[in-house]
Amino acid sequence: MDFLEGISWGVIAPIFIIQLILLVIALIDLSKISQTNGPKWVWVLVIIFINIFGPIVYFIFGRKQG
Repeated sequence: MDFLEGISWGVIAPIFIIQLILLVIALIDLSKISQTNGPKWVWVLVIIFINIFGPIVYFIFGRKQG
């Protein structure tokens, strides 16, 4: 547990909170939207497993325009 003493929690905590908010908002949006670019289950995996960039990629490429 000594390695935890050197971590700057002032930097890590906001990044973690932003990641969590993006994840929740993207999953809620995915559940409410009727059509996506590709299967929804793939977007769920992208959002959950590709930490901060997964939800961003979903909002840019996953939502159907129009």
